[in-house]
Amino acid sequence: MICEFFAEGFEELEAIAPLDILRRAGVEICTVALGKTATVTGAHGVGMLCDTTEDELDLARLEGVILPGGPGHARLAQSAVLEKALAAANKNGGLLAAICAAPSVLGKYGYLRGRRACCFPGYEAQLAGATVLFDPVVTDGNVITARGAGCAAAFGLALAAYLVSQEKAEEIAGQIQCP
Repeated sequence: MICEFFAEGFEELEAIAPLDILRRAGVEICTVALGKTATVTGAHGVGMLCDTTEDELDLARLEGVILPGGPGHARLAQSAVLEKALAAANKNGGLLAAICAAPSVLGKYGYLRGRRACCFPGYEAQLAGATVLFDPVVTDGNVITARGAGCAAAFGLALAAYLVSQEKAEEIAGQIQCP
Protein backbone atom coordinates (compact mmCIF):
# COMPACT_ATOMS: atom_id res chain seq x y z
CA MET A 1 0.00 0.00 0.00
CA ILE A 2 1.12 3.53 -0.80
CA CYS A 3 0.57 6.13 1.94
CA GLU A 4 0.28 9.88 1.53
CA PHE A 5 0.93 11.74 4.76
CA PHE A 6 -0.97 14.87 5.74
CA ALA A 7 0.20 17.30 8.42
CA GLU A 8 -1.49 20.54 9.47
CA GLY A 9 -0.57 23.19 6.88
CA PHE A 10 -0.15 20.84 3.90
CA GLU A 11 -0.29 22.49 0.46
CA GLU A 12 -3.66 21.46 -0.95
CA LEU A 13 -2.78 21.29 -4.67
CA GLU A 14 0.35 19.27 -3.98
CA ALA A 15 -1.62 16.77 -1.91
CA ILE A 16 -4.90 16.39 -3.79
CA ALA A 17 -3.71 16.34 -7.43
CA PRO A 18 -1.37 13.35 -6.99
CA LEU A 19 -3.93 11.56 -4.80
CA ASP A 20 -6.64 12.00 -7.44
CA ILE A 21 -4.37 10.91 -10.30
CA LEU A 22 -3.21 7.80 -8.45
CA ARG A 23 -6.76 6.78 -7.59
CA ARG A 24 -7.72 7.25 -11.27
CA ALA A 25 -4.80 4.93 -12.09
CA GLY A 26 -6.17 2.28 -9.72
CA VAL A 27 -3.40 2.57 -7.15
CA GLU A 28 -4.31 1.56 -3.59
CA ILE A 29 -3.38 4.71 -1.72
CA CYS A 30 -4.11 5.44 1.92
CA THR A 31 -4.20 8.96 3.31
CA VAL A 32 -2.61 9.25 6.75
CA ALA A 33 -3.18 12.13 9.16
CA LEU A 34 -0.29 12.96 11.44
CA GLY A 35 -1.80 13.44 14.86
CA LYS A 36 -4.69 11.97 16.81
CA THR A 37 -7.58 12.93 14.52
CA ALA A 38 -8.26 11.96 10.92
CA THR A 39 -9.07 15.53 9.86
CA VAL A 40 -6.20 17.79 8.83
CA THR A 41 -6.42 21.40 7.62
CA GLY A 42 -4.33 22.62 4.70
CA ALA A 43 -2.39 25.86 4.36
CA HIS A 44 -5.38 27.58 2.72
CA GLY A 45 -8.08 26.31 5.06
CA VAL A 46 -9.18 23.23 3.10
CA GLY A 47 -9.98 20.31 5.38
CA MET A 48 -8.96 16.76 4.51
CA LEU A 49 -10.58 13.72 6.10
CA CYS A 50 -7.86 11.07 5.92
CA ASP A 51 -8.37 7.31 5.74
CA THR A 52 -6.41 6.72 8.94
CA THR A 53 -4.26 8.35 11.60
CA GLU A 54 -0.63 7.78 12.42
CA ASP A 55 -1.64 5.61 15.40
CA GLU A 56 -3.52 3.18 13.13
CA LEU A 57 -0.90 2.93 10.38
CA ASP A 58 0.21 -0.60 9.45
CA LEU A 59 3.89 -0.30 8.51
CA ALA A 60 4.04 -3.98 7.48
CA ARG A 61 1.89 -3.22 4.40
CA LEU A 62 3.77 -0.06 3.40
CA GLU A 63 5.16 0.02 -0.14
CA GLY A 64 5.67 3.74 -0.56
CA VAL A 65 5.38 7.20 0.95
CA ILE A 66 4.20 10.44 -0.65
CA LEU A 67 4.79 13.80 1.05
CA PRO A 68 3.07 17.06 0.07
CA GLY A 69 4.82 20.31 0.83
CA GLY A 70 3.57 23.59 2.19
CA PRO A 71 4.14 24.88 5.72
CA GLY A 72 3.15 21.42 7.01
CA HIS A 73 6.45 19.99 5.76
CA ALA A 74 8.07 21.07 9.05
CA ARG A 75 5.61 18.87 10.96
CA LEU A 76 6.39 15.98 8.62
CA ALA A 77 10.10 16.40 9.40
CA GLN A 78 9.40 16.15 13.14
CA SER A 79 7.24 13.01 12.99
CA ALA A 80 8.73 9.81 14.46
CA VAL A 81 5.96 7.83 12.73
CA LEU A 82 6.87 9.27 9.35
CA GLU A 83 10.56 8.54 9.99
CA LYS A 84 9.63 4.87 10.61
CA ALA A 85 7.38 4.82 7.54
CA LEU A 86 10.16 6.15 5.30
CA ALA A 87 12.57 3.53 6.65
CA ALA A 88 10.00 0.75 6.12
CA ALA A 89 9.28 1.82 2.54
CA ASN A 90 12.94 2.30 1.70
CA LYS A 91 13.96 -1.07 3.15
CA ASN A 92 12.14 -2.85 0.36
CA GLY A 93 12.97 -0.34 -2.36
CA GLY A 94 9.52 1.24 -2.11
CA LEU A 95 8.53 4.62 -3.46
CA LEU A 96 9.79 7.75 -1.70
CA ALA A 97 8.11 10.80 -3.20
CA ALA A 98 7.94 14.44 -2.12
CA ILE A 99 6.99 17.79 -3.62
CA CYS A 100 7.83 21.44 -2.88
CA ALA A 101 9.58 21.80 0.50
CA ALA A 102 8.94 18.15 1.44
CA PRO A 103 12.01 16.76 -0.40
CA SER A 104 13.91 18.38 2.49
CA VAL A 105 12.40 15.67 4.71
CA LEU A 106 13.90 13.01 2.45
CA GLY A 107 17.17 14.91 2.62
CA LYS A 108 17.05 15.04 6.41
CA TYR A 109 16.99 11.25 6.64
CA GLY A 110 19.63 10.67 3.94
CA TYR A 111 17.38 9.27 1.22
CA LEU A 112 18.65 11.71 -1.40
CA ARG A 113 22.38 10.91 -1.13
CA GLY A 114 23.70 10.13 -4.58
CA ARG A 115 20.31 10.87 -6.17
CA ARG A 116 19.05 13.53 -8.51
CA ALA A 117 16.27 15.61 -6.95
CA CYS A 118 14.42 18.93 -7.10
CA CYS A 119 12.46 21.07 -4.65
CA PHE A 120 10.84 24.45 -4.11
CA PRO A 121 13.40 27.24 -4.67
CA GLY A 122 15.31 28.00 -1.49
CA TYR A 123 15.32 24.45 -0.10
CA GLU A 124 18.17 23.14 -2.27
CA ALA A 125 20.68 23.12 0.62
CA GLN A 126 18.39 20.77 2.54
CA LEU A 127 18.61 18.05 -0.13
CA ALA A 128 21.65 16.52 1.59
CA GLY A 129 23.88 14.66 -0.85
CA ALA A 130 21.62 15.14 -3.88
CA THR A 131 22.47 16.46 -7.30
CA VAL A 132 19.97 19.30 -7.42
CA LEU A 133 18.07 19.79 -10.67
CA PHE A 134 15.58 22.48 -11.61
CA ASP A 135 13.21 20.31 -13.64
CA PRO A 136 9.52 20.35 -12.64
CA VAL A 137 9.70 16.65 -11.64
CA VAL A 138 12.72 14.38 -11.17
CA THR A 139 12.58 10.59 -11.01
CA ASP A 140 15.71 8.77 -9.83
CA GLY A 141 15.03 5.11 -9.17
CA ASN A 142 12.43 4.81 -6.40
CA VAL A 143 12.73 8.52 -5.49
CA ILE A 144 10.44 11.07 -7.17
CA THR A 145 10.58 14.77 -6.32
CA ALA A 146 8.83 17.85 -7.69
CA ARG A 147 9.22 21.61 -7.38
CA GLY A 148 5.86 22.97 -6.21
CA ALA A 149 2.11 23.38 -6.55
CA GLY A 150 2.27 24.24 -10.25
CA CYS A 151 3.93 20.86 -10.84
CA ALA A 152 1.37 18.83 -8.85
CA ALA A 153 -0.34 17.21 -11.85
CA ALA A 154 3.00 16.37 -13.47
CA PHE A 155 4.14 14.92 -10.12
CA GLY A 156 0.99 12.79 -9.95
CA LEU A 157 1.50 11.59 -13.51
CA ALA A 158 5.13 10.67 -12.76
CA LEU A 159 3.91 8.68 -9.75
CA ALA A 160 1.32 6.90 -11.93
CA ALA A 161 3.99 6.09 -14.53
CA TYR A 162 6.26 4.67 -11.83
CA LEU A 163 3.59 2.70 -9.96
CA VAL A 164 1.44 1.53 -12.90
CA SER A 165 2.82 2.32 -16.36
CA GLN A 166 3.75 5.16 -18.68
CA GLU A 167 0.76 4.23 -20.84
CA LYS A 168 -1.62 4.63 -17.88
CA ALA A 169 -0.06 8.00 -17.03
CA GLU A 170 -0.52 9.16 -20.63
CA GLU A 171 -4.12 7.96 -20.62
CA ILE A 172 -4.87 9.96 -17.47
CA ALA A 173 -3.01 13.00 -18.83
CA GLY A 174 -5.39 12.92 -21.80
CA GLN A 175 -8.43 12.57 -19.56
CA ILE A 176 -7.47 15.58 -17.42
CA GLN A 177 -6.16 17.62 -20.37
CA CYS A 178 -2.64 17.86 -18.97
CA PRO A 179 0.02 18.46 -21.64
